[in-house]
Amino acid sequence: MARTRDPKKISSLLGDMCHTLGFEEAYQQYKTLQIWGSVVGEYIADATVIERFTNGQLFIKVKNPSWRMELNYRKKDIIARLNEALKSAMVNEIIFK
Repeated sequence: MARTRDPKKISSLLGDMCHTLGFEEAYQQYKTLQIWGSVVGEYIADATVIERFTNGQLFIKVKNPSWRMELNYRKKDIIARLNEALKSAMVNEIIFK
C-alpha cells in the first residue's frame, strides 16, 4: 500500500478533529494556556501560574503583590497580544490573584 499524503503533525490533526466535533472553543482555550509563556515572556511566565480559563476570563495566580500590580498595568497589552496570537478574541479579561 502506497502513501498518498505527507504525514501531519498530531497538533494539526487535533485542531481539525476539535473543529469537526464542535470543540473549537475548548481547543482555543487549550491553545491559550500553551502560548502564555511565549506571549508574556520568560520573566512573567516564571512569576505566574495559570489557574483556569472560562467564559473569556483567564485567571492567573501571581507570585507576589508587586507582580500583580505590574501585570494589572500591562493587562490590556497582554490581552491584545494573546488574542493576536490566537487570531481570535478569546480572552476578554485577565484576573490576576
